[in-house]
Amino acid sequence: MTAIASRFSEPVLPDENDRELAKQSSRSLSGHLRDRTEAHLSLIEKGQAVEQIVLPRAALRLLIDLLAEMGRGNAVTLIPIHAELTTQRAADLINVSRPFLIQLLDQGRIPFRKVGTHRRILFKDLMAYKQAIDRKRSEALDELAKQAQEHGMGY
Repeated sequence: MTAIASRFSEPVLPDENDRELAKQSSRSLSGHLRDRTEAHLSLIEKGQAVEQIVLPRAALRLLIDLLAEMGRGNAVTLIPIHAELTTQRAADLINVSRPFLIQLLDQGRIPFRKVGTHRRILFKDLMAYKQAIDRKRSEALDELAKQAQEHGMGY
């Protein structure tokens, strides 16, 4: 992982002032998202516009989501899709133990590569696994709810 990529993977925990500013900013920006392909923002220092920035719609959507999470007091992390993760970082991201993750890797359920003796997992592969598992869980819960309704269990 490059120095730049590793910088992005550290969580940023907002303080009280950051939370309030993020809340206000996300609300303001949300109103400007509809039907736009880009957003023009002006940077203002000491009352003077110093620079005009053009953001693509996808970046504006990401910025709004990031600010909304910060506004809720959540730590946020930006991880590039092509980033390679250590087994500990990957386990933390999907909320499992490192030994359990290694078991998944050894079973071939998540692709990885070895760098020396260390395993590295692509973020996109980890997220594909997580989405598949989440989908299976949702289907199982739907099936349980259906069965409960069929048997008049009050669900």
